[in-house]
Amino acid sequence: MRIPAIPVIIACLSIVLISSCKDSGKKGGFEISGTLTNNKAKMIYLEEVPVSTMQRNVVDSMLIGTDGKYTLKGDPAEAVVFNLRLDQQNFPIASVINDAKTIKLDVSFSPQNNEFADKYEVTGSTASQQLKDFMTGFNKELQKIYELSRKGDSLQRNNAPDSIMIPLVNEHQQIADQLKSLFTEAAKKSSNPALTMFELGYYQTTANNPSFGLTGIGNDELVSIISDVAAKYPDHKGVAEVKRGLDMQMQKAQAAAWVGKPAVDFALPDVNGKEVKLSSYKGKYVLVDFWASWCQPCRFENPNVVNAYNKFKDKNFTILGVSLDDKKEAWLKAIKDDKLTWTHISDLKGWESTVVPIYGFGEVGIPYNFLVDPDGKIIAERLRGEQLELKLAELLK
Repeated sequence: MRIPAIPVIIACLSIVLISSCKDSGKKGGFEISGTLTNNKAKMIYLEEVPVSTMQRNVVDSMLIGTDGKYTLKGDPAEAVVFNLRLDQQNFPIASVINDAKTIKLDVSFSPQNNEFADKYEVTGSTASQQLKDFMTGFNKELQKIYELSRKGDSLQRNNAPDSIMIPLVNEHQQIADQLKSLFTEAAKKSSNPALTMFELGYYQTTANNPSFGLTGIGNDELVSIISDVAAKYPDHKGVAEVKRGLDMQMQKAQAAAWVGKPAVDFALPDVNGKEVKLSSYKGKYVLVDFWASWCQPCRFENPNVVNAYNKFKDKNFTILGVSLDDKKEAWLKAIKDDKLTWTHISDLKGWESTVVPIYGFGEVGIPYNFLVDPDGKIIAERLRGEQLELKLAELLK
């Protein structure tokens, strides 16, 4: 359950995420000014990151006054999220949206650590304030996950029993659900497409980091959000480009999807070294579940898989667990700890396993699964949470 320090993660995410943040609302020049407190930086830069290139562009810079004051100007064709960056630092101290002609941004730093902003106040920009509120609330909940993860690491090293670990897992899931709700509510309240895109990118990139154990925005929901923003702001070039790219990705994904295709057979050794073939399960519904002991999202998902197995195992359904572990001891311990009582196989080669290129889920990551019908045809994939039980209930009445 290892997670890097939150401030560094957040700073790095900010750089990446603004690349999806243009707005067709306010146009023309704007000015941002303010005061920096407890910082000895010499230069301050105003950066814009176009959606089309994902490259940060410095649009203005200046020497910071001896009193910490600065003034920067930008003249974008459409509204966008801008970063303010100091000296040679790679991460921004704050981000704003140019929904007003004049924005004031005062930033205070801790005397003990002047690399990261301790706090900042923004006035004159409604969207920038909403951006700040979103990030403050989001990062506060993310910090709770970090603390839980540290506690969980310590308990795992000391072989804590399930009676102690399960409440931690449940608390982690509750916070993860709260973060998803926080994003959903913020996106609904947003009246600025640049802000909505920022919030979407911030959440999704955090969810893509397996250390946090968040549930990412599903393809259908993602398409819906982007399509709604694009329809509401048809002249927004940045969102239009994002939508075009997403449409192309969805087309490729549909072309590569396994649903409706025969499952490609493979064979790997089980925990005792005996070779097990996928084709040996013909005649049954079988969930092929790719996971690993070191994958926290997989471990968080395992209780859902266990519940589904126990509910449907007597109805011509079983599971074949395929691990991407590279250490047998850790693999076997996870099977025991998580009470995974079905057959498990692995060549213990991690991501170099022979099954990864067969089904091409390397970019998708794990947990990943697909459901095979008695005739050997794949009828569903990427079943997470309650989706698995709902699908099985539909098939195995």
